[in-house]
Amino acid sequence: MFFGRPSILLAEEQTLFTDALRKLLEPEFYIVGAVENGRQLLQQAPKLLPDIVLLGILMPLMNGIESGRRLKELLPNTRIIILTALENPVLAAEVTSTWASGYLVKKIPSTELILAIRRVIGGETYVASCIQKKLNTGLPTGLVPDPAKQLTPRQREIIQVLAEGKTMKEAGSILALSSSTICYHKYRIMKSFGFRNNADLMRLAIKEHLFLVP
Repeated sequence: MFFGRPSILLAEEQTLFTDALRKLLEPEFYIVGAVENGRQLLQQAPKLLPDIVLLGILMPLMNGIESGRRLKELLPNTRIIILTALENPVLAAEVTSTWASGYLVKKIPSTELILAIRRVIGGETYVASCIQKKLNTGLPTGLVPDPAKQLTPRQREIIQVLAEGKTMKEAGSILALSSSTICYHKYRIMKSFGFRNNADLMRLAIKEHLFLVP
């Protein structure tokens, strides 16, 4: 905590939105910095040690769902609040039951955003009121994942980068791997899940929240 105020790290790919958040929050909170993708988040957060991370999920290189999950393992005392345009009650229930302390949508009024941060700092879990209404009506029963077909952290990275449209060579450069290693991992994933084409791989990326459709 800095200067007696809770510290916040902003993780959002849209610079204009980040600037607006900074102006809104600075009177009450200390903004320690801002990052534009999930990899930057995992690099900077352990150095800055924020009390709160306001996390967008449609970020490049590593989205907010994957980077948020990893960040919670690195910094268990840092509270993470998702701030997104996606009004997805299933996703909200999933992340707040595991690693996130809040799930907010960008259309909420600024008063609710500040209220949510205060409550999360106080130890509560906060879900945007518009999402909470949907949660109160109940969620559809999802499919139980097959434990034999769980993706490794490395496979999750590779799927997201490929789902973003990167070539094998570009994916290798981003992940510091050879293109042949990327190709091998892709082959193993396709074989394990019985996939026949890239469309199947894309559907898996969406299902696993590695590639999120607004």
